Amino acid sequence: MIAVIQRVKSSSVHVYQKEIGKIGKGLNILLGVQKEDSYEEADKLINKIINLRIFADENEKMNLSLLDVNGSVLVISQFTLLGSVLKGRRPSFDKSAEPKLAEELYEYFVQTLKNKNINVETGIFGAMMEVTIINDGPVTFVIDSKTLH
Repeated sequence: MIAVIQRVKSSSVHVYQKEIGKIGKGLNILLGVQKEDSYEEADKLINKIINLRIFADENEKMNLSLLDVNGSVLVISQFTLLGSVLKGRRPSFDKSAEPKLAEELYEYFVQTLKNKNINVETGIFGAMMEVTIINDGPVTFVIDSKTLH
């Protein structure tokens, strides 16, 4: 799994001009699922994200985690994170999971966050979405679950 996480002051998602998810302080997570991903990969990624100390403390140092600040999460499925642009001019999505597996792991990712008492909002899997992000910093990280121990 690949996640682009952005520390936000707020973020929202619209589908067909209707707002379906909105958060305040927290993280916007763009999530891509690869062919060989598993529940274990999702668990590793979730634990890294929620414990990553990327929120400012009283001294403006990145010392606090999402859990520490009681932040919210907006999770957006984004298979294009796995697009390869190495050859030609059209991206290749050979590494992307098939839609059934991708949706299953996306839903697992979301539910696992909710089970950890985190306020979670989402887009709609596979839909065309408009995502509004008000970055805080900006602070942005790209995390590949394959590189986590």
